[in-house]
Amino acid sequence: MFNAMPRLAVAACALLLAACAATPQQPPARLGLKLAPAALGTSLSVQQHLKVERNGRTDDLDVALQVEPEAVDVVGLAFGQRVLSLHYDGKALSSWRHVMLPAQVRAEDVLEDIQLTLWPADAVAAALPAGWRVAEQGRLRTLYLDEAPVMQITYSDAQRWNGTVVLENLRYHYKLTIQFAANAD
Repeated sequence: MFNAMPRLAVAACALLLAACAATPQQPPARLGLKLAPAALGTSLSVQQHLKVERNGRTDDLDVALQVEPEAVDVVGLAFGQRVLSLHYDGKALSSWRHVMLPAQVRAEDVLEDIQLTLWPADAVAAALPAGWRVAEQGRLRTLYLDEAPVMQITYSDAQRWNGTVVLENLRYHYKLTIQFAANAD
């Protein structure tokens, strides 16, 4: 008998991740940020529940994230099915995604949002290209391009990987809410 659950999982994940992807009508390119895993300053193993809101639609995804000084590993699940994984060793990024995910869902963009959210602001600032800057005030981090805010990240806890984090991408018009379910190692 035909089982529709894997197809539903892939469809839900595709919608979720496509909400984060740029389209040709939007401003060009992401940063291409790829910070060394060790620049996080700690080892981290967390489970996250992600909620993406865009154009009146909300989609959910569960993610397991592990960061060690030598690598970043991410596994994304929708309805209990693996739909995305990535491994970054500080030099090369390898990824796997379900064949039903659209081509615009890029591992590079997922890694970039993770690093913009969790890595220390000084590590992010050191890697930004000309015209970009990051500023932190309390539990608010703002990314600027030519002095215009592009992204705002709000943290509910002083430790970036506890509680709830809300990333509002002002450039691509989506809101990502990350609820952490576990603490750092």
